[in-house]
Amino acid sequence: MQSLFQLSILLLLITDLVMLWSGRILMLIRLSAVQGCLLAMLLLLPVNGELNAEHVFLAAAVFALKGIGFPLFLRRICHRLGIEPMVRARLGRIFPMIAGLVCMAFALWLEGRIPAAKGLFPDMLLPVALTTLFCGLILVVGCAKALAQVIGYLVAENGIFILGIPLMTEGSVWFELSILLDVFAAIFVMAIAINHINSAFDSIDVARFRNLRD
Repeated sequence: MQSLFQLSILLLLITDLVMLWSGRILMLIRLSAVQGCLLAMLLLLPVNGELNAEHVFLAAAVFALKGIGFPLFLRRICHRLGIEPMVRARLGRIFPMIAGLVCMAFALWLEGRIPAAKGLFPDMLLPVALTTLFCGLILVVGCAKALAQVIGYLVAENGIFILGIPLMTEGSVWFELSILLDVFAAIFVMAIAINHINSAFDSIDVARFRNLRD
């Protein structure tokens, strides 16, 4: 079970870096779905060896929303609005990858500087969680298309969710579910905003907003 847990963490890290390099909207959506499935798997592989019904219920909710629901919703928006498959990166493709590697190195350094992290977080969980959070923020800042920024927000929330896994106690599952509902509401509102932007303008490229005049 420990080996499967570490494998899931490694796959999460790989998806983070591939997202920073990928230049296609549909690939970002697929990778976000993969991350949702991996998060559900982490909940089913508790490091203390104890698996209860609350963990299974939360894993099912994460899989349904992050692994299936959100990706299908975003994919439908992509096809409905006729969004171009390529993502126009503000910072290019090399700089986000370098920034992601720097963030990963910083997270690894930070894990060694926090003594309490070794007893609380399993090996590599804290660095991967922080790297996922940073990569999501890089996507939000570095991508010009609004839909890609929504995916970046979802990835950043995945990093926060990973940080909360070792802190889960009995009864805290309902708190995690409330966070999932907040994320669902945020994604829904963002999708409505993207739809209105597409209706009012010819493109959802937010970089073009700088050309607006009074």
